[in-house]
Order: sequence, then C-alpha cells, then structure tokens
Amino acid sequence: MSQEKVDRYKEQKRNRKAIQAKKKRNTLITRVCASLVALALTAWLGYSVVDSFERKQNSGPVTADITALDDYAASLNAE
Repeated sequence: MSQEKVDRYKEQKRNRKAIQAKKKRNTLITRVCASLVALALTAWLGYSVVDSFERKQNSGPVTADITALDDYAASLNAE
C-alpha cells in the first residue's frame, strides 16, 4: 500500500507541469464559455427590450367608431 502511494506521488510529480497546464486550460475554456453565454443573454435581453419599446412607439394611429355615440347624443338632443 505504501509503495503504491509513493509511486503515485512520483508519477504526479513527473507530470506536474502538464497537469497544471491542463487545469489552467480547462479553467480558461470554462471562463470563456461562461462569458460568451453571459454576453449572448445580455444581448438578447437588450434586443428584446428595444424591440418591444419600438413596437409600442410605432403602433400607428388609433381609430374608433363613434357613430353609436353620435347617434345616442343626437337622440338626446332631439327630445
């Protein structure tokens, strides 16, 4: 059992630089991917807000049919 630990330690010591480089690379890849996801979500949210604002601003003129109201007012004045 003790010899296995010693052998494992020696193997790790020999490959320490490669192991550290791999850890750094994986950390960098994780950070880059997380940043890209956060950037994409922020861009999507910003686009959605601007798009909904523009739709409200450019909804066009509002029209209403008020003939029934005019007819009612005319019938009140006629009496």
